[in-house]
Amino acid sequence: MRDGERLLAVMRHAKAEGFDRPDNERELASRGVDDARATGRWCASEGLVPDGALISAAERTRETWRELSGAAQWSSAPGWEPHFSQALYTAGPETALDLIRETPEQTQALWVIGHNPTMSFLAAILDDGSQDTPKQLTTGFPTCAVALFAFAGSWADLAQGSCRLVGFHAPG
Repeated sequence: MRDGERLLAVMRHAKAEGFDRPDNERELASRGVDDARATGRWCASEGLVPDGALISAAERTRETWRELSGAAQWSSAPGWEPHFSQALYTAGPETALDLIRETPEQTQALWVIGHNPTMSFLAAILDDGSQDTPKQLTTGFPTCAVALFAFAGSWADLAQGSCRLVGFHAPG
């Protein structure tokens, strides 16, 4: 990343259990727990440390955050708490973008965990196209995948095509 750039991570929740519960109460499957932990270890190996998090209020996204942040050892990060958002749970890409624009300006590295198709559409509309785009980003954003973007400017000014893809990770 370049000086003055912020980091925005757009992530789909890890693999969830079937539909035997109301949607917002679905928990992670054992594979989802493993994938979230593996993604957390990958984040640690890459030196990624958020200072803000916007997470859907659904149980599977909360659990993804717990497993991810625990494995990445972010749980002791001082000065901020993740924001669990009911609005992100039901958001389409434009609403998700609006929610991100409300991020406090002191935040330099924001992690967003939500649901498909919103997360894949959000990643696609943020991408400025200056880098090679991984096929998975546009053809099926897998569970627990994360797209990392660099963004120069104020969160309030985040717009379509304003982010440079700087990384992509999908477990497995």
